[in-house]
Amino acid sequence: MSAKHILIGTIAGGGTVFLTGVALFAAPPLREFYRYAMNAGAATGVPRESPLLWAVLLGALSYGALVTLAIGNRTSPVSIGSGIRTGAVVGFLLWFTANFMFFGVSHVGSLATTTLDPLLELVPGAAAGGIVAAILGKVGGPPRASQVHHG
Repeated sequence: MSAKHILIGTIAGGGTVFLTGVALFAAPPLREFYRYAMNAGAATGVPRESPLLWAVLLGALSYGALVTLAIGNRTSPVSIGSGIRTGAVVGFLLWFTANFMFFGVSHVGSLATTTLDPLLELVPGAAAGGIVAAILGKVGGPPRASQVHHG
C-alpha cells in the first residue's frame, strides 16, 4: 500500500470515526451513561468540562490509520462489505483492549462501560471501514499481494 493510500484512508477513516463518535457518544442517553460511569466510585471529576478536540482528532486519525492498514493489507479484494466487517472487528478489538486494560489498572469507568463500549465501537469502526474501502476503491485501491510480481 502506498503512502498516498495510507494518508487518504487515515484522513477518511479518522474523520468518519470522529463524526460517528460525536453523533453516537455525545447523544444524551450515552453521554449521561458515560458521565455517570466516569464519576462512579473513586474516579470522580474525571471527564473534562470541555474536551481537548485536538487530542480527540489525533486519536481518531490513529484509529483511521489502523482501519486503513487492516483493510489495505488484506490479500483478498476489498469491497465495502469487507471494509465494514474489518472496521467493525478493528474497532471492537481496539476498544476491548484499551477498556479492559484501563479497567484493570485504574478506577476510570465501570465494568458496565468497559463491557458495553467495545460493542458500541462496532458502529464507528464499521462506518470507517466502509468509507475507507469505498475511497480506496475510487483512488485505485492498494495492490493486492496476488498482484505483486516477485523476481
